[in-house]
Amino acid sequence: MYQKQESYTIEEATKKLEHYCAYQERCHQEVRQKLKSMNMIPEASDIIIVHLLEHNFLNEERFAKTYTRGKFRIKKWGKRRIALELKRKDISKFNVNQALTEIDDDEYIDVFNDLAEKKAISLKETDKYKKKKKLIDYLLYRGWESQLVYEKANQLIK
Repeated sequence: MYQKQESYTIEEATKKLEHYCAYQERCHQEVRQKLKSMNMIPEASDIIIVHLLEHNFLNEERFAKTYTRGKFRIKKWGKRRIALELKRKDISKFNVNQALTEIDDDEYIDVFNDLAEKKAISLKETDKYKKKKKLIDYLLYRGWESQLVYEKANQLIK
């Protein structure tokens, strides 16, 4: 049968999105997507986004920094993957670069070395070339810089 689409007043939608943004950092793209899924017209969406920005519920720089720290610390992603994912979310180049400065260089190398060593140990491949390729593919997929990856792979798998 025909299902009636739920509609919201600007005030209701604003409250809903305040909660949405307060629960977890969001980027503009996620908020626009949410407004679209709530069937808000573009004019109403713009009013709500301006409200969220003015009241600091929505802050692209803060989102980028939080996202970067989370993906690095929890998922152990490299800077290339983080930058790519932020770019996919339409985060400005300036904010992407600012966010990447959140990662301490020494910690970055430590995390990379731990990850590479653990993965090298866990690979059950007997052919050293295949094993090296698997390690390299794994680290590149996670967004680590290629010169780091190849150097480490050659050091770990001889």
